[in-house]
Amino acid sequence: MTLTVVLGLAVFLGTYALIATERIHKTIAAMGGGVAMILLGIVTQEQAFEHIDFNVIFLLAGMMILAGIIRKTGVFGWMAVRAARFAGGDAYRILVVMCVITAIASALLDNVTTVVLVGPITLFLAARLGLNPMPFIIAEILASNIGGTATLIGDPPNILIASGAGIDFLTFLVNMAPLALIVLVLFLVAARWMFRGQFAIDPAMRDALLALDERQMIVDPPLLRRSLVVLGLTLLGFLFHGPLGFEPATVALTGAVVLMVVARENPAEILRDVEWPTLFFFIGLFMLIAGVIEIGMIEAIATALTDVTDGGLAAGTIVILWLSAALSGVVDNIPYTATMIPVVQEMSAPHGGSLALWWALAAGADMGGNLTIIGASANVILASMAEREGHPIGFWTFMRYAGPVTLGSILISTAYIWLRYLL
Repeated sequence: MTLTVVLGLAVFLGTYALIATERIHKTIAAMGGGVAMILLGIVTQEQAFEHIDFNVIFLLAGMMILAGIIRKTGVFGWMAVRAARFAGGDAYRILVVMCVITAIASALLDNVTTVVLVGPITLFLAARLGLNPMPFIIAEILASNIGGTATLIGDPPNILIASGAGIDFLTFLVNMAPLALIVLVLFLVAARWMFRGQFAIDPAMRDALLALDERQMIVDPPLLRRSLVVLGLTLLGFLFHGPLGFEPATVALTGAVVLMVVARENPAEILRDVEWPTLFFFIGLFMLIAGVIEIGMIEAIATALTDVTDGGLAAGTIVILWLSAALSGVVDNIPYTATMIPVVQEMSAPHGGSLALWWALAAGADMGGNLTIIGASANVILASMAEREGHPIGFWTFMRYAGPVTLGSILISTAYIWLRYLL
């Protein structure tokens, strides 16, 4: 093992230790780790910057701008009141409603876009009901990653997998949506027990919320109409970005620019509402992962995987599933998936085009993102929103709830893939 490899592993493990122990803010830790990879010569600046996924960064920035302007209309409050009334003011039923909305939207759009829009509604509801938003935020994070597993566009790794395996949208939906549905239903049943004791609502606050006239929550109807038109066109852009030849980031930035123009908003004011710490956390994390990739850590794991399974389909499929879940909890699942695609292509070739290995990679990479607070983009975004409102969610606090859910999800995925593809 060379000095470069040792230094790279030390920086990676040290950065994650700082994030997990919360000794310093996660953004500082990630940025520090990324810069250390360059300063120690593990990667060059050019290599580090090449690994920054600007499609993710600008997708987030564009959607944050859109959400910031839309928030001014009061529509998030309107949606919150409607959701509370639909759930009869019961906290657990509200959680179920918000999780179902999150999961469905994550499948039809993508989980990053979804949580940017759902987060403000959740925080409004929690504030009006006098509840700690932590259970709702954690549940929505888990639901977003579960729901994103269902479709080709639900989570970025799915797009990479579909491209590498030649899988179309309908094939992906038919194979992965049943798994996502099963996991979501069981999670929502378990949520009542997981968050027990945290659903007590002051009856006076509940009655006050339900008594609100949601129409009065809309404070700027003209801006709302313009915002909904732009948002609708942006969402259509996400659905058809492939045939149009544009990346999701371009669609999001176009929507943000158009809405700033038609809303006649002050850019300086709007940009103040962007979650800059979140964006720079991702930049630092991408730079950190660049070092891990350059020292060959992920490639070595992939090679060892091929040797261990000895080319067997069943063994390879199960190992891919569990390995993907474990690594996607600590390494961003986009570069991980990109690295594993050639490995899975090689492993699947002797098995007559069986897609079992690909479904294992998708399930593991998507649902494994639920393991830690930094395991997926949606996790970081919603946690940052909660922190900004004075409700930080710690690394271990999140893992206490998410760990069992992730384990259960992968156990269910194991049974599903085994019964459907390996028997």
